[in-house]
Amino acid sequence: MIKINLITVGKLKEKYWRDAAAEYAKRLSAFCKLDIVELNESRLSDNPSEKEKLAALDNEAESMAKYIDGSNTYNIAMCIEGKIISSEELSAKIEDCGTNGFSTINFIIGSSFGIAQSVKQKCDFKLSMSKMTFPHQLARIMLLEQIYRGFQISNHTKYHK
Repeated sequence: MIKINLITVGKLKEKYWRDAAAEYAKRLSAFCKLDIVELNESRLSDNPSEKEKLAALDNEAESMAKYIDGSNTYNIAMCIEGKIISSEELSAKIEDCGTNGFSTINFIIGSSFGIAQSVKQKCDFKLSMSKMTFPHQLARIMLLEQIYRGFQISNHTKYHK
């Protein structure tokens, strides 16, 4: 069974987001081993300088390193400059990872300032959900739903219409 890690910066604060994440985690348990890793968000001033932002991203990158540097791991950075793909294409990508010998897929969601360039360079694929901007909490739920949908597509169920 393939392992899927959601490596996220920050926690789901509201109960309704946590409930939604728990529901998708329960659904996904039939298809994969899901682990949601919540890394601490760097504390910044109200109006941080570029230098402060870069230092925060570097700090977050250090926390991510132990997850993304593993062997047999396929890393996907969730970022605005990533490629926009369909649900079917995401399903195929997940299937291809298993076929190509990857035992783990990491989906990386950074902080509100994004993901450090050093992390993006280590990633095998950059994925964007849309040209629109979403709150990180909503993006996490949307990603969980799309991963679930991907498995449903692969298994030819009625969930995906």
